[in-house]
Amino acid sequence: MSLPESAAIRARLAAVRCFLLDMDGTFYLGDRLLPGSLDFLAALARTGREALFLTNNSSKSAAHYLQKLRGMGVPPAFLRVYTSGQAAGEYALRRFSGKRGFLLGNEALRHELEAMGLALDDTSPDYVLVGFDTGLTYARLARVCDLLRAGLPYIATHPDFNCPTETGFAPDIGAIMAFIEASTGRQADVIIGKPHRGIVEGALALVRQRAEACAMVGDRLYTDIATGVRFGMTAVLVLTGETTRAAAAQAETQPHLIFERLCDMVPYL
Repeated sequence: MSLPESAAIRARLAAVRCFLLDMDGTFYLGDRLLPGSLDFLAALARTGREALFLTNNSSKSAAHYLQKLRGMGVPPAFLRVYTSGQAAGEYALRRFSGKRGFLLGNEALRHELEAMGLALDDTSPDYVLVGFDTGLTYARLARVCDLLRAGLPYIATHPDFNCPTETGFAPDIGAIMAFIEASTGRQADVIIGKPHRGIVEGALALVRQRAEACAMVGDRLYTDIATGVRFGMTAVLVLTGETTRAAAAQAETQPHLIFERLCDMVPYL
C-alpha cells in the first residue's frame, strides 16, 4: 500500500540533511525577499538541517550575495554562498594551472577570480572564460570570437538563457553564448554551472554531504531540477520564478516535489 501524499513527502524530505538553494526566483526575486523564505530557514534550524545558497549567476561575487542575504535578514548560520563563477575559477586553476585566461565578465567576477589566484590576460591568453557580463561591449564580444576562432579552450560559467527580475527577464549568458556560436560555430568546451558537474562537485565538497542527503531547490527545470535528477538528489521545484505548474507537467525532466514557495515545505520538515 502506498503512503498518503503528505506522508510520502515527509518521508522524502526526512532523508535530506542539506538544502542547496537557488537564489533569484527561489529565495528572493530581484531585490525583494520572497514571502516565507526566512520561515523556511528557521524550520531548517529547528530540525537540524543546513543549507547552501547555490547560484548560477556569475555577474556578482559571492561576497556581494552574502551582503545581500545579510541585508535580507538571513541568519549567520546560513550565510554560505557558492557561485558558478567560483566553481569556474576552481576548474580553471586545476585545468589551466600556470596559464592565463581572457575573461568576458563583470569587474566583480574579475576581482574574485584574481583573488582566487587566476591570472587574467586580455592580450595573450591561453583560454577563454565567459561569464554573465552585464556590462557587455561589442568590442569584447568580438575579441572573444576572434580568440575562439583561433582555437583557444572555451569555458562558460553557466547555461541560463534568461535571468529573472522583478519586471520579467533579462538576457543571461546563454544568449551571449548563442551569439558566440552563431559567429564562430563554437560551443563551450565545458559549462560549469547547474546542471553540470563542476558546480555540483564543488558544492558537495563544501557541505561534506553525499548527493543522496541533499535536495536541490529551485525555480528552473533545465538547471535546478535537472541538477537534482541528474546527480541523485531530491529535486524540488518552487513556482516563484520561471516555471509554471503547467510547464512542469509537460517537462521531460520531472521534479520529485513541487511547492508554490519555499515555506510550503515547512509542515513536512
